[in-house]
Amino acid sequence: MEEMEGTPMEAPAPDLGRGETNRAPLPEAAHDMDRDELSRLIREANDSGVSYQQLADRAIDPTTGQPLSKAYVQKLATNGVSTAPTPGRLHALATALRKPVRVVQRAAAIQFLEYQATELAGYDDDVRVIVAHLAGMNPREKRRWRAMIEASEQIEDE
Repeated sequence: MEEMEGTPMEAPAPDLGRGETNRAPLPEAAHDMDRDELSRLIREANDSGVSYQQLADRAIDPTTGQPLSKAYVQKLATNGVSTAPTPGRLHALATALRKPVRVVQRAAAIQFLEYQATELAGYDDDVRVIVAHLAGMNPREKRRWRAMIEASEQIEDE
């Protein structure tokens, strides 16, 4: 069954946002999950000082025009959502996290679909982010970036 925010069967998430004095720690299992790439992105944003409420307020689903709920963002952070977010929610999360959509989509694919991008295996996060940015460019922009990289390599070789 798809996770829908605001359904009567959904229990409210514990309030783990920044700025509250009685902040409960995340369950240890949430940090140790093998498949929690999207959850990890949200926890990292929260750990850097952005509250779950701030993330929810910034996460406007382009298909509905509505922000995601704080409870939904918290459930994602603690790996408490069992189905992948819709494309609209992924776009909203990318905006909230200030990350490229492809990075958020990749994280969701790993977490919910057990997807592994083997073509980038062995590279660090910086390389994967650069590749994700390049993948979203049109052919003309890609050619320009390739020319700049190749020119830089030629200068270093001289």
